[in-house]
Amino acid sequence: MAGALRAAKAPAACTGGFRVAERPRHPAEIERLPLAIESLLAIASACYTRFMHVCLFDIDGTLLDTGGAGQAAMEAALADEFGVTRAVTGIPAAGRTDRAITRDLLAFHDLPDDETHTARLLTAYLRHLPEHLANRRGAVLPGIAEILAGLDQREDVLVGLLTGNYRAGARVKLGHYALEGYFRFGGYGDRHHDRCDVAREALVELQVHHDGAIDLERLWVIGDTPADVRCGRAIGAKVVAVGTGIHPLADLEASRPDHLFENFRDPRGLLDLLA
Repeated sequence: MAGALRAAKAPAACTGGFRVAERPRHPAEIERLPLAIESLLAIASACYTRFMHVCLFDIDGTLLDTGGAGQAAMEAALADEFGVTRAVTGIPAAGRTDRAITRDLLAFHDLPDDETHTARLLTAYLRHLPEHLANRRGAVLPGIAEILAGLDQREDVLVGLLTGNYRAGARVKLGHYALEGYFRFGGYGDRHHDRCDVAREALVELQVHHDGAIDLERLWVIGDTPADVRCGRAIGAKVVAVGTGIHPLADLEASRPDHLFENFRDPRGLLDLLA
């Protein structure tokens, strides 16, 4: 399943040579030298950022197994805020956005899908989430701590999130497992029903935080569902799928990721792709 990375072509500014005069011939040339140096530094910076790897990680099933804490917190929020306790059936969660799940939950319980009800449910969910994270047998998935620590040491890698979680919920989950500090930006499930739109949001956020062109050969989406593969394709990224979520490897393979791992127990598999 693993394919070879193609070498990215350097931008023209990176391949051209520069001729430096042996000595300034006129005082005006001396005055222009700082500007010339500044221009060279800007070109060098552009060349450097052109070749940076960008890794966008999913959370649930990819980074973490929370033991169902998110679902339990959402059910507790529904009961606490709206007094509904009917068991929820027929609403899938894996690979979807929290906004889409919220819409379906409100409809299931015959509640309006409006701004007021959505805000009330989110507030209650965030209130219950820390308790359920603490009470569940969750964990950082094998190899993830080593992968994130390794990427964090490199100056040619930017690490972000591409997740269906609400932004605040993602922060709570990652903070509970001491992973929040690894991620500088991301796309979240607060506003979008379609995960592909979350991927586009992540790309916009990347461009805000990263002053440089993006090489699609080095833009990576890492996730555990066919939806992660689909949304990666929506932004032209390479996709790494991992079988640590609920989807069988056969389903992930059928979605045609660029690389497929059973798990990241050996972190070198993913890290080697980014060498």
